[in-house]
Amino acid sequence: MHVFIIAPANQPGTLATALEAIAKRGVNVISGGGATWGNAGYIALQTNDDDGTRAALQESGTTFREVQAAAAWLDDQPGTFADAARRLGNAGVNIEAVFPIGMKDGKVGILFGVDNADAAQAALGALTGAAAG
Repeated sequence: MHVFIIAPANQPGTLATALEAIAKRGVNVISGGGATWGNAGYIALQTNDDDGTRAALQESGTTFREVQAAAAWLDDQPGTFADAARRLGNAGVNIEAVFPIGMKDGKVGILFGVDNADAAQAALGALTGAAAG
């Protein structure tokens, strides 16, 4: 599982072009998030088909990179997100993207785009499967 970080120009329609290319391949965007600042912007996406997403973005000429992903299910209360981020930091894992992936049974799902998924999974420990069903 990967997170795709795309860098569309900060102007009307550029994100739509990338998403249309993904949709034309029959790929579903599951979750994502992003922000712009000045002329720069980045959108992080999780899809149901890494290969299809990669091909669609390449064919559309969209600037992107992909990183490994690690999910955590956090108690819906203050400090749990900070705890997960600290666990990753203490393990030397760099967080490249982060966005919510759902809520279930009092837990908030967070997907981290990281530079080392194995180390991230180990650092997050039991948080990786708490509500994953």
